[in-house]
Amino acid sequence: MYLHSNNIVVVPEAIGSLVKLQFLDLSDNALEIVCPEIGRLRSLRHLRLANNQLKYLPAEVGDLRELQTLDISTNRLMTLPERLHMCLSLQYLTADRNHLWYVPRHLCQLPSLNELSMAGNRLAFLPLDLGRSRELQYVYVDNNIHLKGLPSYLYNKVIGCSGCGSPIQVSEVKLLSFSSGQLTVFLPAEVKSIGTETDHVLPLQELAMRTLYNTYYRFLKDLNFLTPISLPKSLLELLHCPLGHCHRCSQPMFTIVYPKLFPLRETPMAGLHQGRTTVSFVAYCCSTQCLQTFDLLS
Repeated sequence: MYLHSNNIVVVPEAIGSLVKLQFLDLSDNALEIVCPEIGRLRSLRHLRLANNQLKYLPAEVGDLRELQTLDISTNRLMTLPERLHMCLSLQYLTADRNHLWYVPRHLCQLPSLNELSMAGNRLAFLPLDLGRSRELQYVYVDNNIHLKGLPSYLYNKVIGCSGCGSPIQVSEVKLLSFSSGQLTVFLPAEVKSIGTETDHVLPLQELAMRTLYNTYYRFLKDLNFLTPISLPKSLLELLHCPLGHCHRCSQPMFTIVYPKLFPLRETPMAGLHQGRTTVSFVAYCCSTQCLQTFDLLS
């Protein structure tokens, strides 16, 4: 169904009855809302919503298990649906030119995602695990002026980051930042503390979370017995989807990280970008030992 460039303002709820529809193009219209019934299009493989006036997407988009391509570029989106990571067939996600200030860390769990494009947004940081998946090979975050750090998992991937790393400060949110010399990188909002080489012992909360994860999740693959009564909701969510995994040993991390900067200009990739960006690669480690032994360039 090709409905692009028609000045459409509303998509009727009856769209949900087209259960065998595989391709829907609603780009270049005047949409401000996408109805939740779109989640009933269980056969949908390609959804194009670019160049509209969308401020949010319904959570039901996560029900599109066969979806392979999602283009939501040039809208007014500030966030992405929390359930988007349930689109297990998603291969290409394009969200350029919106108002996004973060990438949900759950997107790192998408098993088929091959290309992620979020150029021209307000990104200040990226998920620690972004690039950890072998499937994800192309990441474009050009012209996100607040973005100064790329997870080192993205090293040796195809990266677009021209126009990133401007000295303009982040005003929308208060974020922890890590500095090394003249370089400062903002960290994801979920990070509670930053470790240093002088630390001797991990925080008790971090040790408890790692023990729970290693004991129950790794062996039983089931954390459903835990409730907000036994663990605060925020920590319960982190237990299901850790903040990240150590870039040295793959140990899950939940509250604290040990960052280490590798300026892009000092890597062999510098020639590819020719001074069009001032970002650094950031290795996020789980301990002082991993911090000291990790070397991106070796």
